Amino acid sequence: MTITDQQRHQIADELARAEASAVAIDPPVVAYPDIDVTDAYEIQLINIRRRLDAGARVAGHKVGLASEAMQKMMGVDEPDYGHLLDVMQYHEHTPIDATKFCFPRVEVEVGFILGADLPGAGCTNEDVIAAVEWVVPSIELIDSRIRDWKISLPDTIADNASSCGWVLGEQRVKISDIDTGDIDATLHRNGELIAEGNSSAVLGHPLTAVSWLARKVESFGVRLRKGDVILPGTATRAIDIRSGDHFVADFVGLGSVTLDFT
Repeated sequence: MTITDQQRHQIADELARAEASAVAIDPPVVAYPDIDVTDAYEIQLINIRRRLDAGARVAGHKVGLASEAMQKMMGVDEPDYGHLLDVMQYHEHTPIDATKFCFPRVEVEVGFILGADLPGAGCTNEDVIAAVEWVVPSIELIDSRIRDWKISLPDTIADNASSCGWVLGEQRVKISDIDTGDIDATLHRNGELIAEGNSSAVLGHPLTAVSWLARKVESFGVRLRKGDVILPGTATRAIDIRSGDHFVADFVGLGSVTLDFT
C-alpha cells in the first residue's frame, strides 16, 4: 500500500513550510505510515521542482547514509540521495545565520566536480574516474525539518536527504593525483579537534557512492551532468552547530575548507 498523490503534495507542503519558517514538524511517517521510499523521493522532487520553477538551478547531488554505521542505525542496506541547488551554496569567509535552520549540523566530505556527464544504468567506478574533473574539499550543511532528528528513511528522503547547504574549499586536485579512497580528514570547531575520519568510511570508497548515485537517480529521470557537484557522504560523524562557531575541515593532500556561523 502506498499514499495518494494528494497526500504526497500535503507532506511536501508541510516540509516546505518547515524549511521556510525554521519550525520543525513531526515525522511524516507518523501521520502517513504507508509512505514508502518511492513516495519519499517523489515528495522530494515536488519541492525541488517548485524551487526550480522559482528560479533555482540544480548544481549537483548529495549521497546520504553512506556509512555502514548510519545504514545500520536507519535499518537500511543502501544510501539515499538529495539535490544540491545553487541557492543552497555558501561560501568561505561569509558567515551564515544559524537561526535560519531547525537543527543544523556539518559533515566533512571529499567532493567531486564532474567534467563530463555520467552514464546512468551500469555506471561504474571507472566511469566516475573518467568523468570527474576535480576533487575538492567540502563541507555539507545538513538540517532536519523533522523535530529532533527523529527520522526514518522515508522522512529524510522526503526532506531532500536532510540537506540544506554546501561549501567548497578553493583547492582543486586532479583525480589522477590523489587516492580518493584513502584521504584522512579532520574537523576543528573553534580551534578544537572534534572529529576525524577517512574517506574509506564512505561505502568503502567514495567513488562507489558516486556510481551508485548515477545508477539510482536515473530511475527517477535524473542524470549526473558535466559541472555537477557531487558530495558522496561524510568521512566523519555529523557535528551540531552553535551560533558563533568557526569550523575548519582539513583533508590530507586535498586542502581545507572553512565555515562560519553568526
